[in-house]
Amino acid sequence: MGILQMAIVLVIFVLLCIPTGKYIYKVAEQKKTFGDPVFDRIDNLIYKITGITKEEMTWKQYIVALISSNAVAAFAAYLILRIQSIHILNPNNIGKMEPGLTFNTVISFLTNTNLQDYCGESGLSYFSQMIVITFFMFLAASTGLAIALAFMRGLAGRKKTLGNFYVDYTRIITRILLPASIVIAIFYISQGVPQTFSANKTVTTIEGTFQDIPLGPVASLESIKLFGTNGGGFFGANSAHPFENPTPLTNVLQIISLILFAGSTVVCFGHMIKKKKQAIAIFAAMCVLLVASLAVCYSSEKAGNPVLAKIGLSQAMGNMEGKELRFGIAGTSLFATTTTATSCGAVNAMHDSLTPLGGFSAMWNMMLNCIFGGKGVGFMNMIMYAILTVFLCGLMIGRTPEYLGKKIEGKEIKLIALGILLHPFFILTASAIALSVPAGLAGISNSGFHGLSQIVYQYTSSAANNGSGFEGLGDNTLFWNYSAGVVMFFGRYLSMILLLGVASSLAAKKAVPVTEASFKTDNTMFIITLIFIVIIIGALTFLPALALGPIAEHLKLMH
Repeated sequence: MGILQMAIVLVIFVLLCIPTGKYIYKVAEQKKTFGDPVFDRIDNLIYKITGITKEEMTWKQYIVALISSNAVAAFAAYLILRIQSIHILNPNNIGKMEPGLTFNTVISFLTNTNLQDYCGESGLSYFSQMIVITFFMFLAASTGLAIALAFMRGLAGRKKTLGNFYVDYTRIITRILLPASIVIAIFYISQGVPQTFSANKTVTTIEGTFQDIPLGPVASLESIKLFGTNGGGFFGANSAHPFENPTPLTNVLQIISLILFAGSTVVCFGHMIKKKKQAIAIFAAMCVLLVASLAVCYSSEKAGNPVLAKIGLSQAMGNMEGKELRFGIAGTSLFATTTTATSCGAVNAMHDSLTPLGGFSAMWNMMLNCIFGGKGVGFMNMIMYAILTVFLCGLMIGRTPEYLGKKIEGKEIKLIALGILLHPFFILTASAIALSVPAGLAGISNSGFHGLSQIVYQYTSSAANNGSGFEGLGDNTLFWNYSAGVVMFFGRYLSMILLLGVASSLAAKKAVPVTEASFKTDNTMFIITLIFIVIIIGALTFLPALALGPIAEHLKLMH
């Protein structure tokens, strides 16, 4: 039944990607859609107020516009969090956030990471939850998709300019993110998710004690949190909290929401380049990697904890430590896999309590950072691997490699190689530093192999802009707030700059006629080769760290 449940959710996801991807394409290329009579007026009003022009931008202008707009938002968010103790939508009298935690929070939500070193219900006012956290979820999601659309235009090679960032950013929010989030929020409210400005309620329990029930504008945050592949949560328990994710039905919707846009981006790519088979090949490779990771996680969690079995505790239900009974092994495994295969990072269970191989699966997804990924960024990383695959295959057959009719030369490969190396560099270097200084070691709550996994997971999540964590790690310290913040920042923007540079370089080249000798990139052989290239590079890069962490922990449990 668990396998059937997961299969149904994944089939629904694939089917929904088709119309959603086509709609994203129409929004991106400013083609006619059903909502134009309303959305055109809204967009034109925004353009008029802000002074936005629709002039096309080069890739450098596009990046400058992206970074400068993000920087302004980051500065405003920092100020709000530092003065949030003022009595504006702050019925619970939450105090201001300290500087180190403020830095980490702003960078985290700006970069679509949403790693939380604070407890939402006690760390933020309602004003901060809406004006900073919820707004940044729209900002980060639209930024990621906008850069992906510019990347696609470059690969399509129709022009040297890649669109206008401000126009893309506006249209993505008004025509995609906002309408969908409103509908999803209404559904969450119908399922019991709070949406109120009332203060926390103190109630008397059946034992006669008092308990504070946290409330707030939860549904509005939850809707964009998943749909925008953001992660984070209104409450510290994230999507395991009954007010964030109250029923199995909301759990299914959250899983589909967090992966839908990532998958739809690939479908949009097929429409953009007018080669649907190429998009199917990329989508298929992502699906194979996703299902393989899910199989490892589910089988491991279903098998339970052998140590507990040896002392006579039943493991018939599997490893239920850190999980909610209302979701079970299947609902938790699918959530854990999809949230780390995208850059979402929301969790409906304690990842620190996953079995070693379950934790390995989640960590591996983020290390690859190309199994769907977030809005656009994971797709761009997979295209990076696709270009590398074409290059390597070209070397083997002795001809100049080509991708989408453009020759792949030294400039593109150097940028791609740098992009591939930066991800493990940030993860492994930061992990080595944390293991070498007292401030890093002080955060570990488990000695031995699992302690290493906690550190590596934290920086992997940061570099992949995922945001989930092995929450056994004591990360709300000066060291962790600043070190993770730096990794999140460079992990986000450097890859964007490099990959947009690759797209711009390819866009400027003349198309090469396709012949019978051309290496096909839309057939089964290419899909298999691409999957193996991704796995081999991931293994060569991260296997030592994984071997000393989750793999060694698994072998220890088995014996």
